[in-house]
Amino acid sequence: MNKFIGIGRLTRSPELRYSQSGTAICNFTLAINRRYKKEETDFINCQAWQKTAELIANYLDKGSQCAIEGRIQVRNYENQEGKKVYVTEVVVEQVEFLGKGQKKEQQDEWEDLGTEINDDDIPY
Repeated sequence: MNKFIGIGRLTRSPELRYSQSGTAICNFTLAINRRYKKEETDFINCQAWQKTAELIANYLDKGSQCAIEGRIQVRNYENQEGKKVYVTEVVVEQVEFLGKGQKKEQQDEWEDLGTEINDDDIPY
């Protein structure tokens, strides 16, 4: 079984990018305090995909608190010097926003709701 659940705060704003095929990918780091040693913190690299990635990028920012559920993944690649680099991260499958004021400032797509429409505006 490969299952990770953690609650923490983002150490910086999430980084959202899109693959060549248009898939959203979001990377961020979650700071999680150790339960009995408040002065010790683990920094967990996280990666989310698709709608989860877009939600995290749109609603969380540096310092935001969230709970994540996912699986641990280890991958490797060769760096520019030809050395193999191993990366351990959590692939986020679910996220819960915690705390207040989570939404970043965005233009409200529904702000025009309630404006009057003339009969001339209706296409039929």
